[in-house]
Amino acid sequence: MNSISSGRVKPLPLSPHSRLRCSNCTNVSSFSIPLRPNSPNSTTIRLAVPSPRLSIKCASTNFSDSHPSDPTPNHSSHATTTVKQTILEILKNSNSLLPPAVLASTLLALIYPPSLTWFTTRYYAPALGFLMFAVGVNSSEKEFLEAFNRPAEIATGYFGQFVVKPLLGYLFYIIAVTGFGLPAGIGAGIVLVGCVSGAQLSNYATFLTDPQMAPLSIVMTSLSTASAVFVTPLLLLLLIGKRLPVDVKGMVFSITQIVVVPIAVGLLLNRFFPRICNAIRPFLPPLSVLVAATCAGAPLALNVEVIKSPLGVSILLLVVAFHLSAFIAGYALGGSIFRDSPEVKPLQRTMSFETGMQSSLLALALANKFFEDPVVGMPPAISTAIMSLMGFGLVLIWAKKGKHETKHST
Repeated sequence: MNSISSGRVKPLPLSPHSRLRCSNCTNVSSFSIPLRPNSPNSTTIRLAVPSPRLSIKCASTNFSDSHPSDPTPNHSSHATTTVKQTILEILKNSNSLLPPAVLASTLLALIYPPSLTWFTTRYYAPALGFLMFAVGVNSSEKEFLEAFNRPAEIATGYFGQFVVKPLLGYLFYIIAVTGFGLPAGIGAGIVLVGCVSGAQLSNYATFLTDPQMAPLSIVMTSLSTASAVFVTPLLLLLLIGKRLPVDVKGMVFSITQIVVVPIAVGLLLNRFFPRICNAIRPFLPPLSVLVAATCAGAPLALNVEVIKSPLGVSILLLVVAFHLSAFIAGYALGGSIFRDSPEVKPLQRTMSFETGMQSSLLALALANKFFEDPVVGMPPAISTAIMSLMGFGLVLIWAKKGKHETKHST
């Protein structure tokens, strides 16, 4: 570019407040040149340029570069980012696939049992532990401490577990033996399902529906499970007159392995290694769906011959009626006690899951180990799948309502 000359050069058509813009960036403040041509003390600056368009490089530009950078955006990089975000969003929302996945697993167990018979009882502890780990990763220790500060809710959940549910089990015992004329072992199996502790799957169902209630659900299930070593045999003795010995040490170890340790690991990981949690959190929902569906279908596959026997349909109807009554009773119990609470709807759903979903796998193990009559294990085997189908079907309905209530409250 030519230097400033004192000769007559045609001035650029600039207004008194014109700004010279850099051709490579949008930073124009350093190129502002106020012109006052009408002032007698002003000096007229004339720039001689080789073309009509003024092209100036700002100080941030490397003057050794003879060509300006390409201002065209990188569309391929933007598209890649969008695809990644879409995939992560799909993974996070895959929990909505749980009810159809449980249904598919149940049908697969009945149509082609070998597809799930490999998932034997030894895999249930680590499988349920994984679900508890997923809950721990998405929770905090503060939420669990706050759950222990809610004795009324905990007591209500315990009442639903060991008073309402066993009475319903005894009612259906009478219906099965007296009304349907079924063997006493079938009725005993229903009572056994009603007297065991809450299922860990109820914690996961609560987590999907009302995440803020998940710690409370876990505390209630853990207390009922811990006390089941004493309460379950006593209830069975009172209701059906048969003492049921329980391996106390084995149950305590199982509770620790399935509930306490996985949740503690998840909480610690979330507290001290948040980056790791953020990395694995999107993959937990689809894996949890797969694990929960497998846990629901495998007991059916392992006991399919018993279920297809002549007694199967009658037992199926009784088990469905029992769980439906338990879900309704838990919902009504929460609504009557906490009707004045601002969290009445989440508490009703939580109490419904706690009352309607039992540890049927534990009932099945106790039936096979401590009852000589093999038909006692038929109701627990069917209950495992029915409980999961009904519970996660409610998740599909209630999760949408929970989100709507949260948005409305905010």
